[in-house]
Amino acid sequence: MTGTEPATSRIDTTRPHPARVYDWFLGGKDNYPVDEELGRRITSINAEAPRAARANRRFMRRATRVLARETGIRQFLDVGTGIPTEPNLHQVAQSVAPDARVVYVDNDPIVLAHAAALLQGTPEGVTKYLQADAREPARILEQAAAAVDFARPVAVSLIALLHFVADEDGAHDLVRTLVDALAPGSCLVLSAMTADFEPENVRRGIEAYAASGVTLVARSHTETSAFFKGLELMAPGIVSLADWRPAQDEEPEEDGVVSLYGAVGIKP
Repeated sequence: MTGTEPATSRIDTTRPHPARVYDWFLGGKDNYPVDEELGRRITSINAEAPRAARANRRFMRRATRVLARETGIRQFLDVGTGIPTEPNLHQVAQSVAPDARVVYVDNDPIVLAHAAALLQGTPEGVTKYLQADAREPARILEQAAAAVDFARPVAVSLIALLHFVADEDGAHDLVRTLVDALAPGSCLVLSAMTADFEPENVRRGIEAYAASGVTLVARSHTETSAFFKGLELMAPGIVSLADWRPAQDEEPEEDGVVSLYGAVGIKP
């Protein structure tokens, strides 16, 4: 699915979109004035927001690299892909294992507009993109089965996604449906916002997003751990992103608190 014109025509530039605000935090160009406005408002509340976004991308890359190198996983399902950044998940996975199979999933038209770039993987591997809503995990599994063999281990990545899905909107059902479909040895890679470290900054950030029509949910360590029920946490467990396997990072880590938890759970 790479038709950029239909996707571009559906992009709403009158309201900020989380993926585009995130892109602005990362210094990207795939955002609009309304996204920059909210990004600047968030940064005025918490100057560390762009650094947190960068730490989140580094966590994704570290976790992908660790799983490809240490567990031998060769299949990756990235739900809530967001706007591509370099290197993206398939580039990291296929740099370790050229035959890795990667399926990206998102429902944002601007991500669809970048699908052609997302699909540039190695000849030995598979790189595909599905236009689907994260709140429809059964549909995601059905469509992804064309490229992913769920009888073999799969790493499911939910990177900075679940803080946009409230419990009452099915956050736990989403995770459980995906994990239940996975074979033993599969992994859940998750990063999610928390107010455990900077409660006031996070509260004000949530209010700023709410004023722009975007709902955010900050979860405690206990609440985040509930997503890993029945899974075995890979060391060092559920920690602030910067503390998850920093030695595996190929970029220098920036100092300071990051108000997102990160963890990887293995299905026994």
